[in-house]
Amino acid sequence: MKKDEGLKELSTNDLMEKLEVETTHLTKLRLNHAVNPLDNPNTMKAYRKSIARIKTELRRREIEQS
Repeated sequence: MKKDEGLKELSTNDLMEKLEVETTHLTKLRLNHAVNPLDNPNTMKAYRKSIARIKTELRRREIEQS
């Protein structure tokens, strides 16, 4: 099963909302990690990859429209 399988089914507005939520969550994780190290710092890596997947899908849609 591919990790970005569900992204193609979401609308563009849903992707934008998900991007905002993921970015906010990553920012909070970074701040918490600076104060108190996380048990599993790989969660930040997973959020970065998730954000990249969302941005890639948004860019693909932008290119398709033009």
